Amino acid sequence: MKFSLFGGHLFSDELLSGLAERLGTPEAVLTWQASAGKQRESLDGGDHSAALSAIAKRLEADYGAPFAIGHRVVHGGEAFTESVLIDAGVIAGIEACASLAPLHNPPALLGIRALQSLYPQVPQVAVFDTAFHQTLAPEAFLYAVPKDWYTNLGVRRYGFHGTSHRYVAGEAVQRLALDPNDHGVISAHLGNGCSATAVKNGRAVDTTMGLTPLEGLVMGTRSGDVDPGLHAYLADRLGWSLAQINDALNRQSGLLGLSGLSNDMRTLIEAADAGNADAELAIDVFCFRLARKIGGLAMSLSRLDALVFTGGIGENAAPIRSRVLAHLGVLGFECDEAANLKPGEHVRITRADSTAALVIPTREEFMIAQDTQRLTQR
Repeated sequence: MKFSLFGGHLFSDELLSGLAERLGTPEAVLTWQASAGKQRESLDGGDHSAALSAIAKRLEADYGAPFAIGHRVVHGGEAFTESVLIDAGVIAGIEACASLAPLHNPPALLGIRALQSLYPQVPQVAVFDTAFHQTLAPEAFLYAVPKDWYTNLGVRRYGFHGTSHRYVAGEAVQRLALDPNDHGVISAHLGNGCSATAVKNGRAVDTTMGLTPLEGLVMGTRSGDVDPGLHAYLADRLGWSLAQINDALNRQSGLLGLSGLSNDMRTLIEAADAGNADAELAIDVFCFRLARKIGGLAMSLSRLDALVFTGGIGENAAPIRSRVLAHLGVLGFECDEAANLKPGEHVRITRADSTAALVIPTREEFMIAQDTQRLTQR
């Protein structure tokens, strides 16, 4: 569970950020970074609620109670096309979408309820990963399945990581001095979860994730696209239930499944450099599939002005960026290897005479803070 505290003019200054990890285990720990440096606190096996209580205690001791609280919520379905103030109806709407994001919406609801208990008078805001993608046209979001699956069951492509894509695409427009009303940008958010989105004139027009965060790119433990017939094949050959197949595709596949080693790209790069063929194969599949999807997304734009890499892998794994760009020569990309290896933020990593590719660190927490400020008028 990640958290940040913003203050100052229009909540634009990040005062503190942190991470609660390994929750529910004896190694559960809270780590935070502030002006005084990095600090750690054991949570002694605590779960999400215990972590939130510890975070609130730490923040209040140093900064006082918050004026407002913003939450990242992964799935808002078609009910939420923008960030909203949380009330009972919003909570019910998030619950109704839980079956579409079973790994994400329930923990988000837990956080909302825990903080409502701790701060009953403090306004809270939900910022939805899916909201940015509600501008997709029907030809981009519909599956070729019976139409009543969409009208009655909501079966369609929703897209995710919208807050990240919204931020980095906007930053690319500013940094390249593109016309806000006439541009085409593809953003690739690459972490343990991965997605890419085509943005035309500030609006999402296509994306790689679908009904759930399982569709699309190869990810840390998620398969991305597979033949839909795979489910019936595995059920027939292995006798697996749908729950077992879904679990395998979400938690045992992707980089972890291909390599048999790790879902962490840093570990795989090190292993590949040491001669591990399975790690090398996992990286090759990841990069090829990403490049293929970027090529497809480009076809939804009038032109392609820039590709943006962001997220933990996108921001830090220079070898991955280089391999992906090598596949994308047909779109005019030529990697500047020296620039690609430079540490730092907002780096252009392609030659001046090629299509622009940038590295822009995402700021999802900042975007959540801005939406929260706007909706609470503080």
